[in-house]
Amino acid sequence: MPTLGRDDGLPMSVPAPERDPYPDALRACALLVVVLGHWIATLPRVVDGVLVDTDHLLALWGAAGYLTWLVQVVPLFVFVSAAVSVDGVEKRLAAGGQATWWAGRALGLARPTVTYLAVLVALALLSLLSGGRLLGVFNTSLTVHLWFLLMLLTVQALLPWCLRMDRRFGLSAVAGLVLVAAAMDLLRGGVSSFDGLRWLGRHVSESAPGIAWLNMLVVWLIPQQLGIAWKRGRFKGVVAGAGFIALGVVWLLLALGSGYPVAMVGVALAGNNMLPPTLALVGVMWLQVGGVLLFEPLARRVLAWRTPARVIAILGALGMPLYLWHKLAELPAAWLGEKLGLPIDAGVPGEAGFWLGRAGWIALCLLMVAPVIATVVRFELKRNRNVPAAQHTAWIIFGGAALYIGLAAALAWGVWPGAVAGLVAVAASSWALRRQAPAR
Repeated sequence: MPTLGRDDGLPMSVPAPERDPYPDALRACALLVVVLGHWIATLPRVVDGVLVDTDHLLALWGAAGYLTWLVQVVPLFVFVSAAVSVDGVEKRLAAGGQATWWAGRALGLARPTVTYLAVLVALALLSLLSGGRLLGVFNTSLTVHLWFLLMLLTVQALLPWCLRMDRRFGLSAVAGLVLVAAAMDLLRGGVSSFDGLRWLGRHVSESAPGIAWLNMLVVWLIPQQLGIAWKRGRFKGVVAGAGFIALGVVWLLLALGSGYPVAMVGVALAGNNMLPPTLALVGVMWLQVGGVLLFEPLARRVLAWRTPARVIAILGALGMPLYLWHKLAELPAAWLGEKLGLPIDAGVPGEAGFWLGRAGWIALCLLMVAPVIATVVRFELKRNRNVPAAQHTAWIIFGGAALYIGLAAALAWGVWPGAVAGLVAVAASSWALRRQAPAR
């Protein structure tokens, strides 16, 4: 996901090498897809002029599941983040400083997250004192996107291991991870015969995850391993891209034919290929890697122009703030839409005015997010971003554990009481990850 500051694994004091604009462009485009996708999926529900609840687009429109094949771009983020981190992490490995590298990444996530959670806590207190109701409607919606930070921290902690796997096994390391993920689905579905294999997706969907929760790690390591292989030139070119896309199409067709759900997001509304990730989600990864290779020549020609390069640079600088804060824009957007009587509740897909209402809702979110991002960026620019990460193992372990606990609390319990507990833990993490003396 978007990061704040350096992501090449080198200290802030080391001059940055000339950046390859293509990975930055990929992440910028993916970020826009995430933001717009979240806003489109949120359907406000107004009764007698009062916002009372929100629906999810997938709950009301089955065809939206196919759209998730395009908007589920988390694998692309992991893929690109791994690729741009390879050189820096290898330097760290040679110097024996991989733990400090990870601490720097964790600190880069913890510091802005403290600000976000502090604002949520302030809003929660204000809502309690004023009897506000809108925060209750959006309670878990304002923290649900923090799951990605948990996943990213975990897979990046294993990036040095993935580098060694690539060095030793090459693309066989990717195949090995896919086989492990497949084994998890087979065990989950209790498949022991060819006929059972034919309906693997149905068996998986009807079974409790059990041991398949391991795929929360294994499946997300696949795009990371692919990103390392791409960086090291193990595959490239439009022919390879076309091959990956063909593989993805066949993979997804077979997955749907065996009974896997269509939707590639983690909601029970339209099936569940995310909690934990299933083999079906791997098909989306093939499509995305294929797209990266297929469109690379055209994208690089466009990026040679000055205007696109500037836009990408701006979006790159806004990455972490926009990801953290874009969901918060829904709160004032709903309040303004309610007060002005705007058609933010446009019914369901197929009804007259639905998509016009979606456009109006997105316009409100854009209007509300602009001043929020401007304020956050101004605040972040005033902070010292050249703070070195802790180098002592005890502080790194404590800070990392506190960060996991804080993010998990906010994710599980929403703004109240999750953001309160999360703020305490993430603030402690930020403090620990900056300590330059060993713990006593």
